[in-house]
Amino acid sequence: MTTEEEKATAPTGSTRRAFAGRLSWGLADQAASSISNFAVGIYVARSLGVTAFGVFSLAWVTYGVVLNVSRGLATDPLVVRFSGVSDTAWRGAVARSSGTALGVGAAIGAACLVVGLALGGQVGPAFACLGVMLPGLLLQDAWRYAFFAAGAGRKAFVNDVVWGVALIPAMVVAARVGSVAAFVLAWGASATVAAGYGYVQSGILPRTAQARAWLSEQRDLGYRYLVENVSLSGASQLRAYGLGAIVGLGAVGAVRGAELLLGPFLAVLMGLSLVTVAEAARVLRRAPHRLGKFCLLLGGGQAVAALLWGGALLLMPDRLGELVLGDVWHSAAQLIVPVTLGVAGAGLGTGAAAGLRALAAARRSLRCQLFASACYVAGGLGGAALAGTVGSAWGVAAATLAASAVWWLQLRSALREHHQDSIPEVRTP
Repeated sequence: MTTEEEKATAPTGSTRRAFAGRLSWGLADQAASSISNFAVGIYVARSLGVTAFGVFSLAWVTYGVVLNVSRGLATDPLVVRFSGVSDTAWRGAVARSSGTALGVGAAIGAACLVVGLALGGQVGPAFACLGVMLPGLLLQDAWRYAFFAAGAGRKAFVNDVVWGVALIPAMVVAARVGSVAAFVLAWGASATVAAGYGYVQSGILPRTAQARAWLSEQRDLGYRYLVENVSLSGASQLRAYGLGAIVGLGAVGAVRGAELLLGPFLAVLMGLSLVTVAEAARVLRRAPHRLGKFCLLLGGGQAVAALLWGGALLLMPDRLGELVLGDVWHSAAQLIVPVTLGVAGAGLGTGAAAGLRALAAARRSLRCQLFASACYVAGGLGGAALAGTVGSAWGVAAATLAASAVWWLQLRSALREHHQDSIPEVRTP
């Protein structure tokens, strides 16, 4: 019996166990990553106060934009085209992909270093240190996605655990220094340790010299994913910069603090995102008529979970909130309701987004993401101009819910087109 025949005759129970295994490692890995990020955010917030935490948050959202650039060009095409392939093909692709991620980190890191040195003040040193740390940060993330492409989620989980363990002494040293730059260096240095361990795990040397070849090979996917990813994270960065300019750095710290309170739920959401597109594609192949229901259950479940978590946060006593966030708590607590609604709207929209990716409806998904990003910036900055930090949070919540509606309208149209295309043409004699 061939491998293909064995797969075709595999029992349903075996398929479900395989899916459960992939989902479990995705959730475990994201939990490890999110717990360490949550711990860093809490530790920095308690150590530096709301204004300095706002500066750290600006560096954090900048890293998020650069990370999405790297994923769009390097790791997203890797996961799409080199998941479940032969070991030889995977290793060659990972060498080029990780080299691309490293090259992106070095190029944008150099720009951040120059900008940081020119800015000076409170923000400049943080950006300069971020520039130095970007290569290690992006390489660590590249290993993570490479392991998932190979079906080795356990290795990605171990790598994130190594990062978390390395963070402990690094954060202690940074707290003694007591500056934002020290915390950025500690965070990035511990990621670089994990990036080095990723080489030990894989035995693959990143080939930065082959980055141009990789970009050329994957240009049909890479540049589209780049636009989608950057429009999402770029909107978050523009909102953070604009909020800091309109209201002040303390407002940026308050928003980040409220987002940290949603951290455990966001960990589950991001863990699911590692496998949802692949699972939606499997549903499409096996039972196309069930894809819409699958996406609705996926998005609806995430939205309900976000609302339940936000409701629990509203019951949190002030003493516990101060223990978690320190001085940031009082500002962040005012934003729990709008931030929760925004996350619920995003969760609902991701169900439709997974369906559009599975259908390969690239134009529709790109159109939705650009619309969502524009609404996010307009709502966040318009709300800030009208009603400060709270107004910005409500503006983002309204924008996210509106964008979610557009995602679902586009999915419905894409499903209708797919159904029509799948109907065989009847020829008259």
